[in-house]
Amino acid sequence: MKIAADLHMHTLVSNHAFNTITEMAHRARELGLYAIAVTDHAPKLPDSPHPWYFFSMTRLPEQIEGVWVLKGVELNVCDAGGGIDFSQRDMERLRLDWVIASIHSDALGQPSMTEDEATRLWLNIARNPYVDCIGHSESRAFRYDYDTVTKAFARECKVVEINANSPIVRPGNEDNMRELALACKRNGTRIAVNSDAHSIYNLGQFDTVLPMLREIDFPKELIVNASRENLIAVLKERQKPIAGRMEEVKWDDMP
Repeated sequence: MKIAADLHMHTLVSNHAFNTITEMAHRARELGLYAIAVTDHAPKLPDSPHPWYFFSMTRLPEQIEGVWVLKGVELNVCDAGGGIDFSQRDMERLRLDWVIASIHSDALGQPSMTEDEATRLWLNIARNPYVDCIGHSESRAFRYDYDTVTKAFARECKVVEINANSPIVRPGNEDNMRELALACKRNGTRIAVNSDAHSIYNLGQFDTVLPMLREIDFPKELIVNASRENLIAVLKERQKPIAGRMEEVKWDDMP
């Protein structure tokens, strides 16, 4: 199972990360990746960049170091109703290529939820038209009804992240991640296998989760970053303008 794009990473503007966008793109090219998504933290977390950063990054080239660079953000889920830390007006103006929504307890303001509360939260997020991907949602502290919610994610064209950094920084949730992956397989919900890299040394590292996906025989067609074609297809479905430009340039023709 080969991953063609890494769709969750942080640059040094998220103060706990260490490299620039150019350095990450350079490393991605060395690894043979087709694309990356730069998804620094949204304003609710204390280490996030100034909001102007996200407006400025949209003026960067679409290809850096010969790699497609999706301009994105990792939004924080800020309340039990599924509120996020950018306004609807901001999201409309930003028109980002890849938007992840994740629970970080510091931004949410509580260390855990009941399963019913977390289920309602993610069902509300499923209806948010600006969210493309659900970030590292396997935590036992925010366990939700995987079957019910992944069905909603599939209906709303949301991608569920299988985060390769979680077993390292959030250990103890591996059984939940497996259950979540099985629910996605059962319900036809697409996933993205991401590194959540905070430096060039973690970029493209998926070995903590790929064996589990192989063991459960997760279908390649449901992994949005398993191929150039899968990625462009989901970006087109999410009505991202960059998808058409990516489709015009063959992987072999990239610099």
